[in-house]
Amino acid sequence: MKDNIAIVSALKSHKIKVREPIDERCWAYMKLMRETHATKRMVAVNPYAEVYQLRDNLYAILSEHLSGAGDMWDYLIIGPQKAMLIDTGFGVGDLKGLVNELTGSMPLIVVNTHAHPDHASGNCQFDRVYCHAYDVPQLEQMRNPYIWDVLFDEEGKPIWTEFDREDIVPFHKYEIVGCPDGHTFDLGAGHEIELIHTAGHTAGHCMFLDKKHRLLFAGDDVISMRISIGAARPDSPFGEWATVTRYRDQMARLAARLDEFDYVFPGHFVLDLENEVILNLLDAANAIVADPQGFDYEDAFETSAGVAKRYHKFVKGLGTLSYNDKTV
Repeated sequence: MKDNIAIVSALKSHKIKVREPIDERCWAYMKLMRETHATKRMVAVNPYAEVYQLRDNLYAILSEHLSGAGDMWDYLIIGPQKAMLIDTGFGVGDLKGLVNELTGSMPLIVVNTHAHPDHASGNCQFDRVYCHAYDVPQLEQMRNPYIWDVLFDEEGKPIWTEFDREDIVPFHKYEIVGCPDGHTFDLGAGHEIELIHTAGHTAGHCMFLDKKHRLLFAGDDVISMRISIGAARPDSPFGEWATVTRYRDQMARLAARLDEFDYVFPGHFVLDLENEVILNLLDAANAIVADPQGFDYEDAFETSAGVAKRYHKFVKGLGTLSYNDKTV
């Protein structure tokens, strides 16, 4: 197993250590893409982001994970009249300025796949953010100026990734709009993006379907290394949705719509996956629900409450679904 510390990059951030080794296949993919992809570029307004143009109207924006996990992909879709930014990263560096430069300052819709710091801490650079309704309570807890404190030790030094604290864009209280499953956003001239509730990783985790270009933006419910099921906060009123069972149910609904999309873009690691990955995820989730003790291996990981046990089920052609006794 390797991590991606050795990847050559012009990013202003620099990794110090990681929480867990990155799967060597994911590491190799990221190293190759980040060092050789023909469209990769840096934009001066934000030295914490690498920009890749994956389609004529689609950019992937990569930034380093600031608390020791896998680096994140945000996505920018350019529509005829509006653009959509899917996820906002950790909020270090001028993401809004970068997006404006890429779009020519088009009107922008900002959405979150889920309410985790590595995908939503940059929300405060914008005035309004949309998400699925079940993740609104968690986003509201994150909507405060102290969310970056956990990235530093008692002496004020970064713990996981070296970066300049002055490059955190000042906190700005933004509006959170919770949406129902199936809500559509119009980027103009009938270019619609649909919010699809998929649950699992968080209670309100959702994906975004670009109907015109047949692309699915999957957040952390599809990852080539490990998909963690059951990350709801203990006080979440919708915690039952952060389970393998609910994830299985939602993925079954998504599997019935494979004729609507061709490629899947996850929130971390390998992207541009073929749509059959949804069927493989459904198979693994079904196996877990049928026999929770039929996992392929187990390990332990640190939480705020101590060390916890975690089970893993292999997903064909991808990685694993991870869960525990309480999240089936």
